[in-house]
Amino acid sequence: MDDQAQIVIDGVTHTYRPAHGRAVLALSDVSLEVRAREFLALLGPSGCGKSTLLYLVGGFLPTEVGRILVEGRPVSAPGPDRGIVFQHFALFPWKTVRANVLYGLERQPLSRPEREQRAQAFIDLVGLGGFEESYPSQLSGGMRQRTALARTLAFDPSILLMDEPFGALDAQTRALMQTELLGIWRRTPKTVIFVTHDVQEAVYLADRVAVMSTRPGRIKTIVDTRFGDRNPSILRSKQFVEKVDEIWDLVRVEAIKAQEDTAP
Repeated sequence: MDDQAQIVIDGVTHTYRPAHGRAVLALSDVSLEVRAREFLALLGPSGCGKSTLLYLVGGFLPTEVGRILVEGRPVSAPGPDRGIVFQHFALFPWKTVRANVLYGLERQPLSRPEREQRAQAFIDLVGLGGFEESYPSQLSGGMRQRTALARTLAFDPSILLMDEPFGALDAQTRALMQTELLGIWRRTPKTVIFVTHDVQEAVYLADRVAVMSTRPGRIKTIVDTRFGDRNPSILRSKQFVEKVDEIWDLVRVEAIKAQEDTAP
């Protein structure tokens, strides 16, 4: 294994065993390494185990077969070194923007003034200055996701796990949030694992894209997607379009297999 890898996923297999119904093999012999401060996207057809792999890295599911190491230590539970952002915001509706962000800091060894200052810094970082006393119901979808991102960033995890965080947003807001996320990532360098169904989003955001097979999920291939400049204008470049087409061809094969597997 690469000594420089911050996250090592080694031979991981995971089976869901529901209380009722048959067991489902979600992941099979998945191995993957993620370097410190890398932005890695997980891409693949629905049901291929992308989110499952993310939750295993987060420690929300037990690692039954294989091993997952973070900084050389086995993952056995969630920890403050790994922050997660979900698709559906996961905000407390009865708390304001400020209170939601402060919630992420309650277990930090900080005085109240320090917590307040830190919360405000991250509210400003995600562009929500002036909305501190607003409730989630008063915010747009993009603003709610910004709040969720600020809450996660506030406790300063070294690893950011993102489960289709922009999937519920309209196309315009999604594009704005993608650019905003890249800006935040550059200003507060972290290791990011980003789950998405959107090939263009994966290519735009990530240093590398790990394409997963249909269930049981395996790593089919890893494609380097580093571009010299990730300005939004790159989206119209020949180099970018060709990379999207290359990865879409890989995903399409797996998506067709998934449809065939579920056909009556």
